[in-house]
Amino acid sequence: MPYEEEIPPYGNYADIPEKLNELSRHIIGAAIEVHRAIGPGMPEEAYVNALAIELSLRSIGFEREKPVDIVYKGIVVAKGRIDLLVEGLLVVEAKCVDAIGPVHRLQTLKYMRILKQPLGLLINFNVPMLKLGIKRIIDSDRNQI
Repeated sequence: MPYEEEIPPYGNYADIPEKLNELSRHIIGAAIEVHRAIGPGMPEEAYVNALAIELSLRSIGFEREKPVDIVYKGIVVAKGRIDLLVEGLLVVEAKCVDAIGPVHRLQTLKYMRILKQPLGLLINFNVPMLKLGIKRIIDSDRNQI
């Protein structure tokens, strides 16, 4: 089934606390600034590094490459790394791909569930206009891990 026909596993925007919505707007503004300066087609690392600089300039706290445990049947089997965890609340995954696919959305959603956070941003910088590459991912079932 084509991805556009899938029912998304994300919730209602109204379920998100205003603090997170406001924070996401600030991050999106920072990402737009980065995209205006760098443009599409550069390595993902360039965008993550530039976004970190932009968040710092805006006095927004974050952790880079936040490690998270990948657990199978109660046993840690690997470590994942979140590109940016902003203010300890919002997962930001940066991509530089031709198109965001289901696996990118599900990766972001899984990181959100591991941290028990309801909102994440998946940002694909490889687009002509950044608004075409921003996906807000909402987890309506925060109890799943």
